[in-house]
Amino acid sequence: MKLSILGIAIILLSTTCKTAKTTSNPNTISISSKIDSIAEINNFNGVILIAKDSVIQYEKAFGYSDLEKKIELKTNNQFYIGSISKQITAVLILQEYERGNLTLTDKLNSYFPEIKQPWANNVTIHHLLTHTHGIVAIDEPLEFEVGTQFQYSQIGFGLLSQILEKINDKSFEEISSELFTEYNLNNTFHPENKKYLSLVKGYEENETDKFLVAEGNPVKYIGAGGFISNVEDLFKWNILLHSGKLIKSSTLNLMKTRYATRIHPIFDKIEYGYGLVFKDGEHNVQIGAFGYVPGFPSASYYYPQTGLNLIVLENVGKKLEDFKITFKTHTDLMSIIKKRATTTKYSARR
Repeated sequence: MKLSILGIAIILLSTTCKTAKTTSNPNTISISSKIDSIAEINNFNGVILIAKDSVIQYEKAFGYSDLEKKIELKTNNQFYIGSISKQITAVLILQEYERGNLTLTDKLNSYFPEIKQPWANNVTIHHLLTHTHGIVAIDEPLEFEVGTQFQYSQIGFGLLSQILEKINDKSFEEISSELFTEYNLNNTFHPENKKYLSLVKGYEENETDKFLVAEGNPVKYIGAGGFISNVEDLFKWNILLHSGKLIKSSTLNLMKTRYATRIHPIFDKIEYGYGLVFKDGEHNVQIGAFGYVPGFPSASYYYPQTGLNLIVLENVGKKLEDFKITFKTHTDLMSIIKKRATTTKYSARR
């Protein structure tokens, strides 16, 4: 049976990890075999999901959840998702904004009277969301004048999670867990919620090319990079976010607005919204986030023009001296989806 959906049709691959059979039509290209080839060439160890609208078109696990015991990965395995977590924290903040419980121009002294640094009277929630606050430590002066520069920082999202705790009189673990439960994100967790059952081991390559286990909770600020999820939940998250079910479309536009530019270790130059990143002028083409915590390179991207989703979760950090190599599978797949989804017809057979 042939499938053709806005220029891309891919075989549904679930936990069987079998490659799709392609048609013999020379004018069609099997996207599934291309993905398989990219994963194999790059020695990818993780899970890849591609979906169109609400339909999963490709889902496959490669390699092992435990390298020592050679336990094969499954598509429903859970991973730390790194900075993809930031958009979750941003949504929680923006939901409070929509409820009238905060404004984006609120100063930090409204929430943290214990901070005695003068910058608490100037730094706003907006500055925290956009990495333009200049905070390096709570008891130190700012690195630069508020709002004048971009400096990628985890502490800002740590402070956002504390603001949520003060507004709700609950722990950030409770607040985020309630969100995940409400929207049936049953494989997404704050790490202090120990109900996750399928979290894989993460590995990092050392200077002798040996893979060592990255032990323990990988980040200090969970709201910045510490959530746990799997490919299908991140796909669900993209649908919820971009269909306006989590926040209003006008509020989503705030997330997709360019506020700062960063020289990025993978993309060279990238624009920052509220927890979402995109290249200049491409917020309606390719938008999402990369993430890295020790042992876990990740990517979650949405393609508004075609309704496509790409989720790539890996549990092996290779060649960490050059993130362009570490994330090569992720960027190779992004290139295919972005460049060819609207111009080339693909076909695959169940």
